[in-house]
Amino acid sequence: MIEITMPRLSDTMEEGAIAIWHKQPGDRVEIGDVLVEIETDKATMEFEAYEAGTLVTQLVPEGEVATIGTPIALLDDGKQDAATAPSSAAPDAADVPPTPATPKLADAAPAPDSRPLPSTDAVRDDGTRLFASPLVRKLARENHLDLSQLHGTGPGGRIIRADTDELLAHPAPASGDAGEPAVHAVPAAPAVPAVKSSTPAASAPLIDDKRGSDAVPLSNMRRVIARRLGESARNIPHFYVTAVADAENLVLLRTQLNAQLVAAGRGKISVNDLLIRASALALREHPRVNASYIDDASGEMLVHNRVNVGVAVASENGLVVPVIENADQKTVTQLGTETRHLVALANAKKLTVQQMSGGTFTISNLGMFGVDQFTAIINPPEGAILAVGGTAREAVIVGDEILPRHRMRYTLSADHRIIDGALAAQFLQTLTRLIENPWTIIA
Repeated sequence: MIEITMPRLSDTMEEGAIAIWHKQPGDRVEIGDVLVEIETDKATMEFEAYEAGTLVTQLVPEGEVATIGTPIALLDDGKQDAATAPSSAAPDAADVPPTPATPKLADAAPAPDSRPLPSTDAVRDDGTRLFASPLVRKLARENHLDLSQLHGTGPGGRIIRADTDELLAHPAPASGDAGEPAVHAVPAAPAVPAVKSSTPAASAPLIDDKRGSDAVPLSNMRRVIARRLGESARNIPHFYVTAVADAENLVLLRTQLNAQLVAAGRGKISVNDLLIRASALALREHPRVNASYIDDASGEMLVHNRVNVGVAVASENGLVVPVIENADQKTVTQLGTETRHLVALANAKKLTVQQMSGGTFTISNLGMFGVDQFTAIINPPEGAILAVGGTAREAVIVGDEILPRHRMRYTLSADHRIIDGALAAQFLQTLTRLIENPWTIIA
């Protein structure tokens, strides 16, 4: 019997969610067959079988999350005889929660919410065994759910996370008199009750009704985005420098180039394509912005010789940052073609780990949404990110005249551990010069 475990599919992956099982229990599996699609922190990837055999059971159902190395399925390769093979009940044993240790006398006082926990691995009224995923059992213990009320929609009738939504939205009342909170036995120095358990059961629906809230599950990608950007905001000392450029010549140049490209039967370029090229050239002039902090114990920092620009993409499946390698060595049309290809892959959840790793600098452009100016959070382990606003016409003094000109604002978020304010300002000076003299971008 072969135990298939959750693989590490990216350098930052700590857990994965089962998106789609392509093989069902009883199906024959050959080497190279796509066994399952796994949603990681960056994309949904296919996982191929490395051994041949028959799929015995799926230990993690679709939609559930498992950490790296956790068994997700069992594969019978025929090399183990019946006498030593694990019984069919073996996977079910994992569903039995460990017996809680007997508390010490000093710790014997009941918790603020003293309702008895409902069984999470029970027997229904008809005598059938009740199976639930580890996440469901955890939710049941924390929220006092009676799982015997549910009928699982997972493989083999297993109760999965989606089956608990109704119970979570309408929790059962506490034990004791109707609508009354549980009575606690220790009168002296009562502990501060937890938020979930201190509110009387009768008032819980009122809170939900007032706010009109719906519990929307977070995708695995969104959870990792929250964790990584939270770490970045907490651990990296950000500072911000904003500049504004006269983009009139840039807009005119793009219009002229697109007219010629369309006439030649080629794809158009965008302002963002020109900005990627301009940023890459500015990084080449200021290599210490194209750098990474190692850690507090190191006496060095990394200055990258390659300019790999990440492009933040708000795909239909969450925020992803595909990387354009050697952006300073590519033409604007090449950058435009590659960017469009990467965005299409992002929306189709087909980006590979290689296409999302190795970045040294990131550009986040919200100008197409009418945003004038904003700040962005650094994408570790990079040292800086450029937040680009929209290009709009403003009244500008040119000589002795007031003329309508296109203006663009952008803000550099920098890691103050390796980038000082003067270096950030010099980088923006170079970027502004390139934008205001756009022929140097395409030269």
